[in-house]
Amino acid sequence: MNDSFDPSGPEARITPRLVDALYTEAMVLADEARAYFDDIGKDERLTLEPFARVGFACESLKVTTRIMHIVAWLLTQRAIETGELHQIDGRRPERRLGHATTSDPKVVVQMPDAAQRLISASSDLYARLQRLDEGQLDDQPIQSPARALMGRLERDLIWNRGA
Repeated sequence: MNDSFDPSGPEARITPRLVDALYTEAMVLADEARAYFDDIGKDERLTLEPFARVGFACESLKVTTRIMHIVAWLLTQRAIETGELHQIDGRRPERRLGHATTSDPKVVVQMPDAAQRLISASSDLYARLQRLDEGQLDDQPIQSPARALMGRLERDLIWNRGA
């Protein structure tokens, strides 16, 4: 599920390619989570003890919430890169990565293996984006309009090559 680049190092910079790669990873994870929790997970949930069933339902909501926060943040990064939002707007609290509740390891260990993998993958992706989001708060220079235009041109070139 998750063999992707870890963008948390000090040399990591949020670029259109990084945002696109993370967005693809998030959408694949969202599709896997939906397929699991809507189908196979329903059958596996029935095999659990009553307390574990409640935990399973809570964890499925936590996975969904993490993924929603991830996708919203990535779309905000795209909007900043394309110039739809000014970089300074991206630092406002409502533009930051939303808070997602962490999973309780004591509950997760009771879940089926597939559920545990999805919980872990969503937590890992969220943690990587959280480090990127926090890195934006450092005293980094605000992106110039010319840099935003260059990012938009780069994105257009990438999209046109794939079409």
